[in-house]
Amino acid sequence: MSIVEAKNQLRRQGISAKKVKKLAKPLFGSGDKIKPLDIAILSRQIATMLSAGVTLIQTIEMIASGHANKKMRTLLGEIGASVSAGNPLSETLRKHPDYFDDLYCDLVETGEQSGALETIYDRIAIYKEKSEALKSKIKKAMFYPIAVIVVAFIVTTILLIFVVPQFEEIFSSFGAELPAFTQFVLGISRGMQDYGLIIAGVVFAAGTLFARAHKKSLKLRDSVDKKTLKIPVIGEILKKASVARFTRTLATTFAAGVPLMGALDSAAGAAGNSVFRDAILFVKKEVSGGIPMNVGMRSTGVFPEMVVQMIAIGEEAGAVDEMLSKVATIYEAEVDDMVDGLTSLLEPMIMAVLGVVIGGLIVAMYLPIFDMGNVV
Repeated sequence: MSIVEAKNQLRRQGISAKKVKKLAKPLFGSGDKIKPLDIAILSRQIATMLSAGVTLIQTIEMIASGHANKKMRTLLGEIGASVSAGNPLSETLRKHPDYFDDLYCDLVETGEQSGALETIYDRIAIYKEKSEALKSKIKKAMFYPIAVIVVAFIVTTILLIFVVPQFEEIFSSFGAELPAFTQFVLGISRGMQDYGLIIAGVVFAAGTLFARAHKKSLKLRDSVDKKTLKIPVIGEILKKASVARFTRTLATTFAAGVPLMGALDSAAGAAGNSVFRDAILFVKKEVSGGIPMNVGMRSTGVFPEMVVQMIAIGEEAGAVDEMLSKVATIYEAEVDDMVDGLTSLLEPMIMAVLGVVIGGLIVAMYLPIFDMGNVV
């Protein structure tokens, strides 16, 4: 909307504005981007208002009118207009796949068909909240190791490019052979000064090419997924997170009345790792042939025995969704504990790594001075 149009609209509403100006855009990035967390919050708002007896159309209009995100207001406006025109909510949401995936739309469709949309939306809200909390924990677990490497690299680069050359000028006047460790550090410093930009360019280009290949190649993504599961500590966290996603997704869809085959498809897509995705699809194939789910899971060799046993108990008792929900809660708590433990472990490791790197450079620079003191 232009400034003139805004003034005319205000005038029609009886508002006399002395000055109208465009809202400043955020300096970095777009402040109106719709994030998965926004969809999780939206789902909780809809669930709460539907359970309070507010109609669906009123719910969407009320949330849209009070939302601070412009893109979210536009999205909700389109959804509200479509639903007001008589289109099912699930059909409307499918027109926005960037924000509402197939699992989300399938659950909403199940709620519409069963006449229990408020109950289904409560399950959707719980599922999205748990998923976002788990995703946040995984990001936190991956952040600290990367932080250690980045900080150590930046500090080392600064010392090698700006500090070590100052010492090299001093050493050139000694006229004596320098210790091997000092010569080694000086060699690295010269290499960084002469070829630093080339090395940085090569690393950047390699990283960009890898990112593009990773995005386009399913085979490469699968290979990376398999290798990440073998990383000490991090791999174990990712395994538990995949089990938590699988069981939480399956519990949500199963409890909502989605057929088991469709529920397994959704769980495979939400697993977050190719190893577990392939294992779940194998389980689906086995179940479609009449084999119990726990037997198919055990034969993959991917799922922990405790998970298989609990699902076996759930199948015998006819309460698979409840058992899956309990397993999901257990593994989400384990991921939480492991991430907190990793954080506590890595905080002193950051200091230790930086201490070794910086201390090593300082020792290398002062070794010649110590040697001269011993000679004197």
